[in-house]
Amino acid sequence: MKKIILLLGALLCVGAFPLSGRSRMVNESVSSKILGQTIAVNVYLPDGFDASKGPYPVLYLLHGLTDDHKAWQERGGLQTVLDELVGTGEAVPMVVVMPRAGDPDTHRYQNGYFNVRNWSYEDFFFGELIPALESRYHCGGAKARRAVSGLSMGGGASVVYCQRHPDMFSSCYAMSPWLDNKNNEVGMPADKEDRLYLTGASVREHSAVDFMDRADKDALDALRSVKWFLDCGDDDYLLHLSMDLYAKMRQKGVKCEFRVRNGSHSWEYWHTALRLSLPFASRNFSR
Repeated sequence: MKKIILLLGALLCVGAFPLSGRSRMVNESVSSKILGQTIAVNVYLPDGFDASKGPYPVLYLLHGLTDDHKAWQERGGLQTVLDELVGTGEAVPMVVVMPRAGDPDTHRYQNGYFNVRNWSYEDFFFGELIPALESRYHCGGAKARRAVSGLSMGGGASVVYCQRHPDMFSSCYAMSPWLDNKNNEVGMPADKEDRLYLTGASVREHSAVDFMDRADKDALDALRSVKWFLDCGDDDYLLHLSMDLYAKMRQKGVKCEFRVRNGSHSWEYWHTALRLSLPFASRNFSR
């Protein structure tokens, strides 16, 4: 009798909480001729993916400096969060691609999403990564089914990627974005051969803020085809960059949602940002 009661209790618990874990995390890789190496990628596949004919919408979710492709799952709980949001209807089933763009040892290994000496990552991203994974997982294939988001270094890259390739993404959600480094916001070493120096120099060279100063009418029209969201904490040392970018976008008639919430440049903040970014991408996908 006691065993029966325990079994019934367990069944009631299962009924009270939806079963999760039917989505999958896949350890992927893309062999790059451009970079001359194989790039590791974490991929989230939604429940029912194997039975789907697709194409699924796809979100490219970019990590920050000192992190790698595993950070959004291991530190951000991506799978748990997205399963929950899909279950409540706040997010649509989607593929999420999280590529590696660096290493925690920032002085020895190149980090960053832009083209620098011996590291043409932007060329790899658009010329090899996107075609390979969208073909492999029957996702994306069009601007309407593709979004980009990221935090810090990845947040800045998501903005610049949309500025330079507005025909590729329906939306951009940038969390605590590193948008420029003109005032050495992220302290760089003086040694110009140091890999970390090259990362900071590339962010300065590809400034998202400066882009708005140079944008002509055609560029501004293209930017208006993307849905934009900037999200930064009130105690974040990079907040002024988001404020500068937002002011320039507003001045030039490019609509952008901007939120300054309580928090700093930390995973505590990005946990809550993730719960906002996934519904935002979902709302702006279309078939």
